[in-house]
Amino acid sequence: MKKLFIFFLMAMPFVAMSQAHSGYTPSYSSSFVIADPSYSEKILMLWKDFENNTLDKHIDMFADTVTMMLANGAMVKGRTENLAGAKQFRSSLKNYKAALDAWLSVKSTDKNQNVVCVWGTEAYTDKDGKQVKTRLQEVWTFNKDGKIDMMLQYAAPGGM
Repeated sequence: MKKLFIFFLMAMPFVAMSQAHSGYTPSYSSSFVIADPSYSEKILMLWKDFENNTLDKHIDMFADTVTMMLANGAMVKGRTENLAGAKQFRSSLKNYKAALDAWLSVKSTDKNQNVVCVWGTEAYTDKDGKQVKTRLQEVWTFNKDGKIDMMLQYAAPGGM
């Protein structure tokens, strides 16, 4: 009886995990596995390109139909439009520095799509001379051709 009780006690967390959705249904997926780290490397190159103000360097990594949803609520569609907007914004910044806290390559098993999550901080001087520090979280997705087709960005003021 004691062994049965201990088994039941040890099994409870696993039963709870299998019912952990608590009534929520994901709009994208909740089924992920660790994926090829080369996808993270691509995103890290893009972060470095933004930091170095060399945004044209890896533009071929983007799908023609890429959509970026920025932290300020703006949605920008298309590779050309995203590059132009990023260049315009980056040219208004001085002393830009990025620091990365973590990144992770995963693959949704039900959507069969590679996803990279990045957490970091950016610091710069804006066009008005104000010092800005922002915490960022970005979620990047890749299409079946290995091109970036979407980026979601979340931001909070301040650094870590």
